[in-house]
Amino acid sequence: MLLSIQDLKVAFRMGKGVLAEAVKGVSFDVPENSTVALVGESGSGKSVTAMSILNLLPDNAVRTGQVLWLGRDLLKAELPELQALRGKEIACVFQDPMSSLNPVFNVGQQLCEPLMKHMGLGKAQAMRRAEELLAEVGIPEPKRRLASYPHEMSGGQQQRVMIAMALTCEPKLLIADEPTTALDVTIQRQVIELLARLREKHRMSVLFISHDLGLVGEIAQHVVVMRHGAIREQGPVAQIFEAPKDDYTRALLACRPSLEGNPARLMVIDDHIAASTRRAAGQEALAERVAAAKDPNAPVVLEVRSLAKSFWLSKGLFGKREFKAVQNVNFKLRKGHTLGVVGESGSGKTTMGLTLLRLHEPTGGEVIFDGKNLLKLSDSERQLMRRRIQIVFQNPYASLNPRFTIGQTLIEPMTIHNIGANLAEREQRARTLLEKVGLDGRAFGKYPHEFSGGQRQRVAIARCLTLNPEVLVLDESVSALDVSVQAQVLNLLRDLQDEFGLAYVFISHDLAVVRFISDEVLVMKDGQVVEQASAAQILAAPKEDYTKRLLAAIPRGYRAAA
Repeated sequence: MLLSIQDLKVAFRMGKGVLAEAVKGVSFDVPENSTVALVGESGSGKSVTAMSILNLLPDNAVRTGQVLWLGRDLLKAELPELQALRGKEIACVFQDPMSSLNPVFNVGQQLCEPLMKHMGLGKAQAMRRAEELLAEVGIPEPKRRLASYPHEMSGGQQQRVMIAMALTCEPKLLIADEPTTALDVTIQRQVIELLARLREKHRMSVLFISHDLGLVGEIAQHVVVMRHGAIREQGPVAQIFEAPKDDYTRALLACRPSLEGNPARLMVIDDHIAASTRRAAGQEALAERVAAAKDPNAPVVLEVRSLAKSFWLSKGLFGKREFKAVQNVNFKLRKGHTLGVVGESGSGKTTMGLTLLRLHEPTGGEVIFDGKNLLKLSDSERQLMRRRIQIVFQNPYASLNPRFTIGQTLIEPMTIHNIGANLAEREQRARTLLEKVGLDGRAFGKYPHEFSGGQRQRVAIARCLTLNPEVLVLDESVSALDVSVQAQVLNLLRDLQDEFGLAYVFISHDLAVVRFISDEVLVMKDGQVVEQASAAQILAAPKEDYTKRLLAAIPRGYRAAA
């Protein structure tokens, strides 16, 4: 057995002798030349379990049990022994490649470092091997890319560089911690296929960590399902998908939005478990409600005509070249409706959303809102209009000020825009909005670091609502959330839309999510709209090959892979 984890327990010292348990007696094996998936929601303990193997945990972590690597207990290993293992026999690929790659070193330097340290290669030999590794992971023009810096590469290319770094010393085990979470579906598909191909070629094992059972069904031979620090179920992938024994496993499988049907609400983990309990008690399951049809004649709140945005890039010593990020985008958005915008990374969908709000200055076109062209407003007019069109960003960890309490975060925009007669009135409104987004009054005095990603995203939505907006631009606002929290936020967005008549521009790379939330869909490629139709029509009968490729790349789980 390559790796055997036996009765692993991990707790964190919180001061005054208090221990917070994160992992509670976990046991599983990773055989040679196999892929084992650790699956569960955020906070389930799966990443803490994996990071315990090489003790990549904070100093306040306390580990007990056994982590047997080829018979050696790594919990008893000294730091020099662990350092000899890290990167050479056991390598890691993390979720966010941009924070894992050093921004001041180019790709070649970062690939050469482990080759020179662990393999004893000279600089010229290491550089040749680095070029071979970039070619192996599918980076075009690998020799030229050795001189590139991380910020000059897309997210998918950065993740490929991370995989190449992990392979430099031909490890026996690769730990892949959510390596595809923030990637679009086509790049995700490429990374998954790359990992499977490299595992076969190098005969290494992979410990694959994810919250998406549909994804791991296509890559893993064995699945370990975790919740609240404990294993709920484990077994061969066929058994987990075809005959799951635990209610939680069944709930995880059912929680993801479907490409078929259009329910009024997504069921979350607890809903599925409650439904299983009702069935076990012989009670009828609650009938699923279908989403009500939207008014096709609702007033148009936002009209975009021939929107364009270009960036000027350096070419040579003095020259410049035009990069057309957005070209000739047209659409109408009606009150209470949602426009979904989908496409791969680099398709221009986020740039289009930011240009709508003039967070990027447009190159051309018109954005008509309340009879006025937003792109021609003066600064004072734009300030007044901005409160009516708000944005929720992708990363809830970066979009909230860590020095502000949640109360201060919500009160600040009301103060700037003179909403509310006094501080007491603003505070009351802030507390009411927190309740609207599913957070109780205790959240008011806390700081962002005290909340999970899903809770922070709820705060970000509440902050937008403080200004009584009519349009929300949601830029990948649920892409980094696990399936159950994602369902909660999507349900919240639909509830708020029904209550306040909000119109959404919903930007995403996930077509299943877009199917649930959107009425109409724009498909973007290379800055242009290549297809535009209702959500049901796009998914049932896509006309463009590009749209068909996006649909084909969606993870379908074990049955589709078998």
